[in-house]
Amino acid sequence: MSTKIRLARGGSKKRPYYRIVIADVRSPRDGRFIEKVGSYNPMLAKDHPERVTLIEERIRHWLGQGAQPTDRVLRFLAEAGIQERAARNNPNKAAPGKKAQERADERRQREADKAEAAAGGEAAEA
Repeated sequence: MSTKIRLARGGSKKRPYYRIVIADVRSPRDGRFIEKVGSYNPMLAKDHPERVTLIEERIRHWLGQGAQPTDRVLRFLAEAGIQERAARNNPNKAAPGKKAQERADERRQREADKAEAAAGGEAAEA
């Protein structure tokens, strides 16, 4: 049985509250879980001590058993110093899309043609 350390949403509409749980990968997000190992309340201030609470002993136990944390939970674990999170880098994320690049190329070509025509017109007058 493969397990994940993930968030299970609770709380009411527009007032989220998450439990950090150990769950089978096949169970639904808010469904059955094996054990609750913490909580996350995004409504609290970022520096509030109860925003993220973790039961470190149980989390270390489940990590030793092979449980895989989700990306968001891994951020919490790295912040608490429980597990290392590799830095990510996506240099292509800010690049414009294919269509935008095509439009920019067309615009550059038109401007180059205009400049060439203007330079050719000035040479004919001289």
